[in-house]
Amino acid sequence: MSRLIPLVMVFAMLGTLPMSGHAKTPAKKKLHGIQRTAAARAVVQGPAYATREDVMRFADDVAERRGLDREWVRQAIGQSHFIPTIPRLMLPPPSGTPKNWRVYRSRFIDPVRIRAGVAFWQAHRATLERAEREYGVPAEIIVGIIGVETIYGQQMGNFRVMDALATLAFDFPEAHPRAAARQEFFRSELEQFLTLANRTGMDPLTPRGSYAGAMGMPQFMPSSVLKYAVDFDGDSRIDLTGSPEDVIGSVASYFKAFSWQPGQPTHYAVRFDDSRLDKDALLAPDILPTFSVASFIAKGAVLEGEALNHKGPLALIELQNGDAPPSYVAGTENFYAITRYNWSSYYAMAVIELGREVAAAVAGNR
Repeated sequence: MSRLIPLVMVFAMLGTLPMSGHAKTPAKKKLHGIQRTAAARAVVQGPAYATREDVMRFADDVAERRGLDREWVRQAIGQSHFIPTIPRLMLPPPSGTPKNWRVYRSRFIDPVRIRAGVAFWQAHRATLERAEREYGVPAEIIVGIIGVETIYGQQMGNFRVMDALATLAFDFPEAHPRAAARQEFFRSELEQFLTLANRTGMDPLTPRGSYAGAMGMPQFMPSSVLKYAVDFDGDSRIDLTGSPEDVIGSVASYFKAFSWQPGQPTHYAVRFDDSRLDKDALLAPDILPTFSVASFIAKGAVLEGEALNHKGPLALIELQNGDAPPSYVAGTENFYAITRYNWSSYYAMAVIELGREVAAAVAGNR
C-alpha cells in the first residue's frame, strides 16, 4: 500500500540522503556539509547571492519564520549562484508569435519517446495497474506525464535546485507579464525547499533539477514533493529519481488530489453549427470546464455519441495551428486536471496523445 512519508524521509528521493531517525541535524554539521559540497563542485556561472543585502534579509526572515538556524540559511542561500540563462528561459515567446499545436506535438510525440514509453510500461506494468486501482488514474496518463516531462528519467535537469530557485526568487525577469506573482511563487518554493533540507539534514546544494527547480522523473517542485509524493514501493522512503514505483504512485497521487474522475474521458470530439455558433462565449472561460452538455450545444457546439451523455461540465479547448485553422476538442474535468500539472492545454493534449500512442504500441507488442 502507498502512504505519505514524514518529511525526514522525503529527500531520499534524490538518492543522496541516508535515512536518519531525527528531524534535525546540528547546525555546525550542516554548515560543514554545505562548505564541503561547494568546494568540491566546479565554479557555477554568475555571482553568488551572499553579496546581496536584500537576499540576506530574506534569508534572515525565512530563518525567523521557519525556526531555522540563521547562519545555515544565510550560507545555503548565499552560496547559491545567479544563473543568467534561467531568467531568459522563463520569458514567454515574443508577442505575436503564433502558437502551433502541430509543431508542439511533434516535440513530444516521436519514436524516441514512444519506444522509451513502451519499455517503461512493459517493465512496470504491475505497478501501473496497481496505481490505477488505488487512485483511478489510467496507466496511459501516468506514462504520458513521465514521458513528456523527462523521457522516463533520461532528462531530469542539470541545474542545482538552489541556484535555480534563488535565481527565480531574486532575479525573476521583470519583462514577464506575471513577474510579481511568479517571483513570489519561487520565493515560496525556495523557502519550502530549505525547510525540507533542514528537516532531513541534507546539503541543500546537492540536488539537481530543471531550470525552474523541478526534480526527479516527474519533475515535482518542492511543495509538490511534500504534498503529493508517496512511497509506492514500500521501502519507507521516497525516491523520485531512482524508484519508478514511487514516481508512478506519486503522479497518480497528484492527479487524485486534483480531483481526477475515474473512468471519465479527458475530452471529446467537437464540431460547430455555424448557424448558431457563439464561439466567443464558448472560449470565454478558457480551459475551465463550465458548460453543461445542453448549454454547450445551445452555443453552437456539436457533440456526438458518448459525449451527449456526459454528466459533468465541459470546456471548449482551442489549439492553434499557426496560419492553419485551429483544432478544437471538448475538454472534461480530467483534461483540466492534467493542466494542473502544467497550465497549458497544449501540454495536456501532448500528455494524452503520447500516452495513447504508447498504449497502442504496448497493445501491439503483446
